[in-house]
Amino acid sequence: MTDISGRTALITGGASGIGLLMGEILLQKGLERLIVWDVSDQNIAVAAERLSPGAEFHRIDVTDTAAMLDVAGQIGEAGPPVDILINNAGIVVGRPFATHNHEDIDRTMQVNATALMHLTRALLPGMMTRGQGHVVNIASAAALLSNPGMSVYCASKWAVVGWSDSLRLEMEAAKTGVRVTTVLPYYIDTGMFDGVKSPVIPILKPKPTANRIVRAIERDRIFLRMPAIVNLLPLVRGILPARVFDIVVGRIFGIYESMTDFTGRQT
Repeated sequence: MTDISGRTALITGGASGIGLLMGEILLQKGLERLIVWDVSDQNIAVAAERLSPGAEFHRIDVTDTAAMLDVAGQIGEAGPPVDILINNAGIVVGRPFATHNHEDIDRTMQVNATALMHLTRALLPGMMTRGQGHVVNIASAAALLSNPGMSVYCASKWAVVGWSDSLRLEMEAAKTGVRVTTVLPYYIDTGMFDGVKSPVIPILKPKPTANRIVRAIERDRIFLRMPAIVNLLPLVRGILPARVFDIVVGRIFGIYESMTDFTGRQT
């Protein structure tokens, strides 16, 4: 079990959406030090009002690896080191792959996948030395199936799941005391996926989703898939022929049309 009280947590993309909500919940549970990273000055200003005086904020673009690692290296100098790392920052480009530009591809993969690896690599040695720590990687249910209109996003989240669970196995094999939790939520109503359609599976509400993630941290869950039906995806995909799976997921559940009217955040 991971004890939150008295610990230090770092949340990337932590000034809005479920990142902000998780920060509030962690503070309510007695977190000693909350470090929030976000790329938006506007989001940071709003979050500072909600999380003060318990949080400290840094404007960080996680695609700037050198700057990110520099700030990560200073965390221990300013206070207790990070015990709980929540890799939450993410972006989506919601349009067909043929209309992506190369910057779309690079930035999506950097924000959603490689930045997590660089930051975790920077903080992991300290956790291993102390014999404790928890790395929480916010992936997506999109890591379990293909979806038109979000191909690069899917690719980035597939990468996160493969890396995250491989890291878990390494930490367990070496008996480091470091826990790894991989979170795979369906669409969450935070604005990031404004315009998506989901006629069968309900879109997740932010506050209950954040609560479930924090509970998963406390209970050292290996995987957290939300809603419960997402747990069936690996089994169904493994059993059904590809064309039949397309019919079930695409036509019956409407997933393949879910991004048709996607707008995303307009600011």
